[in-house]
Amino acid sequence: MISYLKGIVAGIQKSANRHTLTLEVNGIGYDLQVPARLAQQLPDSGGEVQVFTHYQVREEVPILYGFSTPAERDLFRFLIGVSGIGSASAIALLDTLELPELVQSIIAANVQLLIQAPGVGKKTAERICLELKSKLIDWRKNAGFFVATGGPAPGILEEVQMTLLALGYTAHEVSYALHVVGEDIGLPKDAFVEDWIKQAIAHLSSESVNS
Repeated sequence: MISYLKGIVAGIQKSANRHTLTLEVNGIGYDLQVPARLAQQLPDSGGEVQVFTHYQVREEVPILYGFSTPAERDLFRFLIGVSGIGSASAIALLDTLELPELVQSIIAANVQLLIQAPGVGKKTAERICLELKSKLIDWRKNAGFFVATGGPAPGILEEVQMTLLALGYTAHEVSYALHVVGEDIGLPKDAFVEDWIKQAIAHLSSESVNS
């Protein structure tokens, strides 16, 4: 119905876990629910922005959702098409992982990362992987996403991730650090769990110092 809106940021409101962007387009103010990640990237009031939209009617109430790219909107639509997945859970997943990482996690059935999103439990994550894996494999071919090929072997991946997550790192930080350790540093996939954890923490610590 509405593919995108281009207008002036009139305001951003946050209530509970919801971010609402008020966008003025030709003198009309549109309220759009947007991911927190997008809300943080938006210009200050008065700045112009283009937002890609998804229109939904829930309990006879029309709602507009806004996204930074068509690909982000596509993935949102894939997610809410899964049985039992609502818009809040879909947005939580988009906020927890960068888009390429989220797609890769679903394709690889990486439940441990998916359950880091608020409101997404293990059974829900498993259902997402089951229903979307084949769809996203085909969709990703034309999306131009970076594919995270580096990382520990499947047999030790979960233990490494759980340890790093327990130390307080975010799902995005863990995913990216393991890619860097595997691809850039060259740690073998079948190296000891302790080596993967040590190298990942070293990378994350250096990133923290440099920032």
